Amino acid sequence: MGVQGLTTYVEGNRQFLQDVKFRDSRLVIDGCSLYFRLYFNHGLDQQHGGDYDAFARLLTQFLSALAACNIQPYVVLDGGIDPSDKKFPTLRQRLQSKIREADSISHGRSGSILPILTRDVFIQVLSQRRVPLYQCSAEADWEIACLAHQWNCPVLTNDSDFYIFDLPGGYLPFSFFQWTNLNGKASHRYISARCYTTNGLCRWFGGMNPQLLPLCAVLTGNDYGVPKDAETLLALLDVSALGRGGGRGKGRAPSSRIEGILVWLSSFSSPAEALEEVSRLMGEEGGWGKRRQKGGLSSELWAGMQEYHLTPQSSLALWFSGDKPAPGGWISGLVQLPECLSLAAAKGLLAPLVVDALVMRKVLLIPQVENSKLSSSHCSARAIRQAIYGILQQRGQYNVPQGRGGSEQLLRGPGGAVQAQDMMVQENFSQGVRGGRGRGGRGRGGGKSAGGRGIILPTQQGVNVGFNKEQAASGAALQAQGSSAPICVEEYDRSDLNLKKNQAEAHPPRIPIHLDTLGQAPVAVRLGALLEVLGVKESDLAAVPLHLRLAVAVTGFWLREAIPTPSQPQVQALVLGMVYGELSWNNQPGATHYQYAVPQPNWAAERNVLAGLERQRVRPGERRGLDVGVAHSLSQWQACLWSALCLNQLLLLPLPEPNLSWLFSGTLVHGLLKYIKGGRAAESLLAGGSLSGQLYFSLLEAVRKCSFKAHASSSAAGRGRRGRGRVRRGRRGGGRGARGGGQGTEEINNRFALLMSEEESDDDW
Repeated sequence: MGVQGLTTYVEGNRQFLQDVKFRDSRLVIDGCSLYFRLYFNHGLDQQHGGDYDAFARLLTQFLSALAACNIQPYVVLDGGIDPSDKKFPTLRQRLQSKIREADSISHGRSGSILPILTRDVFIQVLSQRRVPLYQCSAEADWEIACLAHQWNCPVLTNDSDFYIFDLPGGYLPFSFFQWTNLNGKASHRYISARCYTTNGLCRWFGGMNPQLLPLCAVLTGNDYGVPKDAETLLALLDVSALGRGGGRGKGRAPSSRIEGILVWLSSFSSPAEALEEVSRLMGEEGGWGKRRQKGGLSSELWAGMQEYHLTPQSSLALWFSGDKPAPGGWISGLVQLPECLSLAAAKGLLAPLVVDALVMRKVLLIPQVENSKLSSSHCSARAIRQAIYGILQQRGQYNVPQGRGGSEQLLRGPGGAVQAQDMMVQENFSQGVRGGRGRGGRGRGGGKSAGGRGIILPTQQGVNVGFNKEQAASGAALQAQGSSAPICVEEYDRSDLNLKKNQAEAHPPRIPIHLDTLGQAPVAVRLGALLEVLGVKESDLAAVPLHLRLAVAVTGFWLREAIPTPSQPQVQALVLGMVYGELSWNNQPGATHYQYAVPQPNWAAERNVLAGLERQRVRPGERRGLDVGVAHSLSQWQACLWSALCLNQLLLLPLPEPNLSWLFSGTLVHGLLKYIKGGRAAESLLAGGSLSGQLYFSLLEAVRKCSFKAHASSSAAGRGRRGRGRVRRGRRGGGRGARGGGQGTEEINNRFALLMSEEESDDDW
C-alpha cells in the first residue's frame, strides 16, 4: 500500500526520525520492498533482461551485513491479489505504467522495470541462506505490522503505511538503512539507520492520539483510493489554512495538505470524536455513533481505518518459532487447496499466479523490455499457463493404476522408461527453490493473522472480503465437474503499449492430474504431465544434469513457440550462458565440492574459460545500442521459463528448479551473442576447458532434441498449429560432440539446421 505524500512529508522533517545504531535484534523485513530497493538502488541491469548473478551477490552481501551485526531477519512476502478486489484498479494502473516504462527503457530512455525472475532469485537465495520466510495470501503489510508489534522489534521497508501503524519497535525506512557501511568494532558492529515511531510524530502535534493517524491516511488517500466525499470535507475544513490560528499544532502554516489534516486531527481526543465532527460537517443525521452501518463518509472513513488496526497476537510468530504444525488447506468460501500446496504457498514455493488463477480467475503478467510493436513475450508461454489453469479446475479423486506397472505405464513409450523415483519429490520439495510474482493486495479487514495456518483467506477468519456475484460464479465454475462450458482465466497483458484483458482457456494435460489428491500422485505421473505440456520426452534430457533439465526443456519449448523463431546464435549464446553459470557456481569461494567429476588440477583451465566468457559481457558504457529484436526473443525465453516454474511448483517440483542466479545473465548473453554474430565460433570461447566443452555440446544436443514436438500438448488441442513445429530432415553432422571441444563449427551448424522451420529462410540463422 502507501499513503500519498506521507513519505515526502516525514522525510522532509528530520525531527520525526531518530538516529539509531542498529544491532543485536530481530528485524521483520518487507520482502518485496527489499528486492525492489536492492535491485533499483544499485544500478543493476534492466535493459538486457536482468543480471541475476549480480543481484544474488548483492542480496548475499546484505544478509552477511545483518549477520555481522547480530541481526536476525524474518522475511514476509506479498502473495496474490486482494480477494476483495478493492486494490485491483490501482494494480492495473501500475501495470499500465510499467508497460510504458519498459518501452522507454527499450529505446534507451529512463524508466524502472524489475526483471521477471528477480523474485524467484530472491526466494532461492533466502532458502540457500536459511533465512526464515513466509508468503502471505495477499498483501503482507498488516501481517508484518502484527508480527513486529508482538515482538517489539522494528520493520525494514519503504512503505509509507508504516508511518501509520503504531509499532513500539519503530519503522526503519530502507532509504536510511546504511547496510553497506558497517560501523563499530568487530564484536560490536552496527548499521546506522533512522527510526520512526508514531509517538515521535504525535508529540510534534501536541501529544495527538496515535489512534487518529489511520484517519489521516484514509483522508489523504492510500492504494484503496480516497473516499468519494473526502474532498468535500477537506474543502470545508480548508486544511491549507489550518495551523495558522493554533489548534494543537505548532501555530504555523502547514507545509502540506498532510500537515493540515494532522493539525485538524490534533484537536480531537479520539477517533470517535473526530468522526462525530465529520458527521456534523457532512450533515449526516443521528451522528456517527448511530450511523456506523448506515453509510455516509464517517462510516466509510471508519471502515478504512480498520486496515491499520493490529491484533495483539500474530500467528506468524508461531510459524517462525516452529511451534505451529504445517498449515491446513488453503481455503476461502469458494475454493480450497490441498494441504501440500497450502504449505508450499506459505513457504514461497507456490507462485502467486497460481493462487490468483484459482481464486480470482485473473492474473497479471509482468511486463518486460521487448519490442512493443510485436506481441507480448508472454504469448509464447500461453500453452503452459493454460495447462496450469486446466490443472486447477481438475477436482476429484485421483485413481492410481494398480499392478506391477502402476502409474508408470502412463509414461512408457517411445521416450523410454521413466527414470524419476517417487522419493525425488521429497528431495525436490526440501531442496528445490522457488518462484512468484510482485506485490498484490490483501483485504484483511482487521481479521486474525493467517500465519501458521497456511494461506487462508480472511473469509475463514470471519471477515467479509467482498466477493461480488461475478467472482462467486467464477470460483464455482472452477470447481464444477463435468461442465461442458470451457473455463477461462482473465490475463492482463500488453497489447502494443496498452494493458489489455485476454481470455485464456484452461487446457488440462492428458495425463490425469487432480488438484485434491495432487500430493498422492506419484512423481512419475507429475513429471509426465510437466513434460507433456513442454512437449519433451524424458529420454531427450537423459544426458542433462538434473538441475538443468527444466531449463533445457523450456529452451526447446521456446524454440517451437517463439515468434520470430530464435536464431542459432541466440541458442548458442543462451547455452554458453548456462555453461558460464555452472562454472561460476562451482568456483564460488568456500565451495566444498564440485558438481562435476573433473580432476582438481583441471579447474585452472576451466577458470580461464570462465574469465574468457566474462570478458564478453556488455559493459555499462556499451548499453545504449540495445538490439531490441534480441531483447524480445530472450524476453520470450524468460516468459516461458517463468510460466514453467509456476507449473513445476503446482506439480510439487517433479523437476528440481534450476539455480536461477547462475542460469541467465542478460548482459552476458547479449555480449556472447554479439561475439558470435561477429563471425567467431561459439566453441572458441571454450578452448582448453574439458568440462565446459562437454557440458556445452551435451546441452546443445539436448536442446536440439527438445525442439522436436514429442507429442501434441493438450493445451494446444483445438487451436491450429502454425507449422513452426515441423523441422527439416537432414544429417546430424556426425556425432554428439559431447567428448570435448573437438567438434567443428560446420558440424554443429549442420545439427542446428534441423531446428529451422520450413517457413523460415536460411538468412534467419
